[in-house]
Amino acid sequence: MASRHPTITASVVVALVASAVVAGSSRATAPPVGPLPSGPTSAVQTHTGELVAFALPHRTGGRVWRIARSVDRRILRQVSEADVGDQVVLVFKAAGPGTAVVAFGLTRGERPKAFESRRFTVSVRS
Repeated sequence: MASRHPTITASVVVALVASAVVAGSSRATAPPVGPLPSGPTSAVQTHTGELVAFALPHRTGGRVWRIARSVDRRILRQVSEADVGDQVVLVFKAAGPGTAVVAFGLTRGERPKAFESRRFTVSVRS
């Protein structure tokens, strides 16, 4: 009976590793948003420690707003996201002085093609 335990233990370890690999692959990130079409741009000025909210209109047909480019976390950090009425609201906290661009692309699900865009240049002062 004692000789079966190493085989059972090895089988359990193999099963756990296999399930971890499958679970890890299902958590893969979405592909980046591709080229952005022309869209409205806005400038925002704020101070370190303040919150900045961006409200984007809901769209139909499975289209969703996604952050299209990385945002400098030394300047802005996303703190929340919510559906508020007919808007998607993303809230960022001004982490430090500087200028950051927040670009959004409207895609169908998590596909890379953007149908609309919005860009915000946020200047943060101390």
